[in-house]
Amino acid sequence: MSTEENIKEEEINNTESETQVEENQEVVEDVLTPEELIQVEKDKYLRLFAEFENYKKRTSKERIELFRTAGQDLMTSMLPIMDDFDRGLAEIKKAKDKELLKGMQLISDKLKKTLEQKGLTIMEVRAGDAFNADIHEAITQIPAPTDKLKGKVIDCIESGYKLGDKIIRYPKVVIGQ
Repeated sequence: MSTEENIKEEEINNTESETQVEENQEVVEDVLTPEELIQVEKDKYLRLFAEFENYKKRTSKERIELFRTAGQDLMTSMLPIMDDFDRGLAEIKKAKDKELLKGMQLISDKLKKTLEQKGLTIMEVRAGDAFNADIHEAITQIPAPTDKLKGKVIDCIESGYKLGDKIIRYPKVVIGQ
């Protein structure tokens, strides 16, 4: 072998050994003490546990909300039937047949009581109540009979209903101008 080849081989060996020394130093620096390793693992565990707890809370809230409003479609479809009952009762009251009125009143009360047990409540609106656009739906405005009724509810055309805390139908009202 020539001296040039020997020199090149020595340079290659020196470069390789320098690289190995650097790698060994990096490995030594990357190795954590057992206490540090335990702390890192504890931190990972706590983060994972907190994330799981948040997931459980979120899914339970979603489940409760689903159960609370599960019957909303059914309730919404029953509201026109309740309105028809109310209109029918108003007409029967004009008639002379009191037995028919009693029978229809019993059926109407039973229907309302059953829906109330499922969470449906009627929103009470009276003449003279202050108009609130958040909870009332104004159908029309008419001249107020007195100055006291300006901007207030004069008549409720259609009842409003809540299912739990959520309004599923706003009361339709006439307001004074």
